Amino acid sequence: MTNKQNCRMAALQMVSGPRVADNLAEAGRLVAEAVDQGAQLVVLPEYFPIIGAADADRVRARETFGNGPVQDWLAATAARHDVWLVAGSIPLATAMPHQMRNSCLVFNDGGDCVARYDKIHLFGFRKGEESYDEAAFIEPGDVPVAVDTPFGRIALSICYDLRFPELYRSLAPVDLILVPAAFTETTGRAHWEILLRARAIENQCYLLAVGQGGRHENGRLTHGNSMIVDPWGEILDRKLKGPGVVIADLDHQRIAEIRESLPALAHRKL
Repeated sequence: MTNKQNCRMAALQMVSGPRVADNLAEAGRLVAEAVDQGAQLVVLPEYFPIIGAADADRVRARETFGNGPVQDWLAATAARHDVWLVAGSIPLATAMPHQMRNSCLVFNDGGDCVARYDKIHLFGFRKGEESYDEAAFIEPGDVPVAVDTPFGRIALSICYDLRFPELYRSLAPVDLILVPAAFTETTGRAHWEILLRARAIENQCYLLAVGQGGRHENGRLTHGNSMIVDPWGEILDRKLKGPGVVIADLDHQRIAEIRESLPALAHRKL
């Protein structure tokens, strides 16, 4: 897309619980706060509508793509505030009753869903009594997705995808990478920031990472530390824990200057 606009972008960190209505109300409050600060692109975290007591709670909350109360809320909210709104992820239906797709949806400022990305890489982790196995209840996607917007080309990803740089390389060049997440405190404390800054640096683009961040009703502790990183790897804004808005400007001149002075993307051989 030519004539790409600079924009103010916002990451809405949440600590979602098991009740969808409560989470939508909190998300609505944060969207309004971001819009009051001038945001034109607003991004919610992974599983923003529900983090229940068990994985099965998310499966039960799944919607058919294009039809459901969460998607209706997203469309109405984007249109009402005249913003581009990214649902970090929501559970969508598959053909299997015990599984779901973990899907990122992008709504334009008219409330139309213009892109869908289904999480490709499924998290598995075991350390002591802490364990996760997303493959037990999630059907993986298999198609990388970038979406052209008035603000530039945006690469979509979800959480564990962050550890796979080839995903972003397959979409390069892009102007912005989105990483909605619900990173665990254990892995987040060790690797979150360094991986985010690396992805921004190696792709010479902005990166917006928005997490679940705090102690959830089910006892789970998510890392949070939502941040916006510029193409040089500098952190422009961040929030460590708790609900709130992280906000910064995407400047296309900044991208151009960095790519001109260090043309690493043009030097690629593979």
